[in-house]
Amino acid sequence: MNNYFCRIIPFLLIFHILLASCADQPPQVYIVYLGEHSGTKTFQEIEEFHRSYLHSAKGSKEKAKDCLIYSYRNVINGFSALLSPEEAAKISEMDGVISVFHSHPTILRLHTTRSWNFINLLEGLGDPNPPNAEDLLRKANYGKDVIVGVLDSGVWPESESFYDNGMDPIPHSWKGICESGVAFNSSHCNRKLIGARYYLKSYEAYYGRLNTSLDFRSPRDKNGHGTHTSSTIGGRRVPNASAIGGLGSGTASGGAPLVRLAIYKVCWPVPGQTPAEGNTCLGDDMLAAFDDAIADGVNVISVSIGGSTSRPYTQDGIAIGALHAMKRNIVVACSAGNSGPSSYSVSNVAPWIITVGASSIDRVFSSPIVLGNDMIIEGQSVTPFTNRTHPLVYAADVELPGTTTNLTSGLCLPGTLSPALVRGKAVFCWTGDLFESLEVQRAGGKATVLGNSYQGQGVLGRPYLIPATVVYSDKIDIYNYIETNQNPNVTLIQPKTVIGTKPAPFMAPFTSRGPNFIEPNILKPDITAPGLNILAAWSEASSPLNVPADNRVVKYHIDSGTSMSCPHVAAVAALLKAIHPDWSSPAIRSAIMTTAKITNNMGTQITDSLGNIATPFEYGAGHIQPSKAADPGLVYDASYDDYLLFLCSSTGNVLDPSFNCPQNIPSASDLNYPSISIAYLKGSRTVKRTVTNVGTTNSSYSVRINPPQGYSVQISPTALYFSATGEKQSFSITITAQSTAKKSVFAVGWYTWSDGIHQVRSPITVAAV
Repeated sequence: MNNYFCRIIPFLLIFHILLASCADQPPQVYIVYLGEHSGTKTFQEIEEFHRSYLHSAKGSKEKAKDCLIYSYRNVINGFSALLSPEEAAKISEMDGVISVFHSHPTILRLHTTRSWNFINLLEGLGDPNPPNAEDLLRKANYGKDVIVGVLDSGVWPESESFYDNGMDPIPHSWKGICESGVAFNSSHCNRKLIGARYYLKSYEAYYGRLNTSLDFRSPRDKNGHGTHTSSTIGGRRVPNASAIGGLGSGTASGGAPLVRLAIYKVCWPVPGQTPAEGNTCLGDDMLAAFDDAIADGVNVISVSIGGSTSRPYTQDGIAIGALHAMKRNIVVACSAGNSGPSSYSVSNVAPWIITVGASSIDRVFSSPIVLGNDMIIEGQSVTPFTNRTHPLVYAADVELPGTTTNLTSGLCLPGTLSPALVRGKAVFCWTGDLFESLEVQRAGGKATVLGNSYQGQGVLGRPYLIPATVVYSDKIDIYNYIETNQNPNVTLIQPKTVIGTKPAPFMAPFTSRGPNFIEPNILKPDITAPGLNILAAWSEASSPLNVPADNRVVKYHIDSGTSMSCPHVAAVAALLKAIHPDWSSPAIRSAIMTTAKITNNMGTQITDSLGNIATPFEYGAGHIQPSKAADPGLVYDASYDDYLLFLCSSTGNVLDPSFNCPQNIPSASDLNYPSISIAYLKGSRTVKRTVTNVGTTNSSYSVRINPPQGYSVQISPTALYFSATGEKQSFSITITAQSTAKKSVFAVGWYTWSDGIHQVRSPITVAAV
């Protein structure tokens, strides 16, 4: 790494002394976390205090000054610096230091005209008095006084989704700035887009000077991801929005159309990779953004960025930043990750974060194929093309000799197809996506039939550069047809938008699953929301595919990932903030979770993409129901100290040394969470929960239990009475393993409190030792 830094010295004037002073040992970016600021020190005094640690480690004030990257000076107390492993270890032993850890780059994977309508339709299904989404928006004043901070890849401010026509002046609570940079100045902020900042210091310390042909040195979004997520949260209503070719046409709108947006650009291109392969977001850049967002006065923070699945809270910048935000009653929603369908793949698992999985909506872009024997095979595509018939070949039959193995043959991997055999034909790739379609195009193919990269339903819509359809079943029929016919051909049928498909939602195949690797006694994810093929605003500096061969420009684009589901929940949290400004962050999370739905638009249980019944390890408490979340009846609240008590059982609470852990530390399962998870049950366990009445006075609730298979569940008392709003009542839940309980395998159940109007439902997951 040291040689790498030496190569970039001419381009990094700000770091040239820094690198020289660190040249004796290979420097790496470390975050030194010290907790929270107290007192009234000036920014200069805070920075000098941070440098004193570096001075002690390096033995020189100049080296200390030169190696400092960030000094967090608002709320979060800490700094980041280039240190050798030995220096980092030395600082970790100093007084006041809570943790020292690498600022790892996190890859931001591409982790809305129909989604909000679908949410409303699903919520009203089977309800004799279905909620009206417009009533909820009116109650919340469309979110107009709520500020949502978005940590992402920036924003395209010219999008109609960010117009401020008719909006009221910026709330007086806002203390942020509109930071100027390349192709971005203060005039790009307005009463909708009220603030923008960008964070590059750690990125450039890690990768070298930003290549300005790849991104803007400013809050402007080159990638498109940040524009998409921001407009999903708070985009204005834009009629006649659609993807390429008019697909998905309708009125684009964010969930809270008048909410104020503050943009914190923390994600940047990875040198040597195409933007389609993802951006990178450095931990200390993100921590600096959290520090600013908290001081700026945001009410909600949306983070569509994957955290680690195994890094402890003390070494997770998102978890640390979110804890400081939660202490100030700021709701933090994060994406669960796109590493499904593997178990233990869910990320952003701190219990003070709302962790969001991804599911489908009731819209597909149908594009079947017709084989030469008249067999019709269902497919999907968002690639605009007209019906056309082509000769059809199988990729394995047209490969360059020596470029594939038995394991890779037929997959259309880059550089494997023979132009002499492919030119003018349609190619069937056994599985494939963007880069496989580009390989067919490189070899001169006219079209491609791609086997879905995931099993079952859940096709990721991409506007490929040549006609392409993704098939998700009957692949063996296509293969057999090609291999048994002398002149096989295929007709690709142009895509059309189909609304009202069933079943919906189903869980997206890519959505990350639990159990929670860090603390299995906390169920994650918490909730699911639409994240498959979501249409929202896009950067006009980026093509839809984000590859050099794609020169198209779009205003709206279809994208998929938990990155797309997270902003749906952030928008709902903003509406709840507007309606209930006195509710805490945990109360808002509880309202969203306990009112969630676990059935689809057929009235049956939500499934995965293969049709199997899904579980809370995929959807958490279920699918969001915004109108019901605004009136949940009861909430499971928690204080900052409650989370520190939880940390006592998990980490010894080193995140806030001012809090003393008790001698008898409760289990993590005892955190007053809207779900219950017990990972290592021996015989029997009793946990306690406390609910707060946020509904009517003089209300009474009775409990209904659906125990996990192989376990008995007893709740005491079985009825709760509330004489006033704000009153709290506690109850105990005793879970006992029976002889039929499967060892080391989680079983799933539920319990529900009801007053005849509200259904306050909580999932139970339990595994016996």
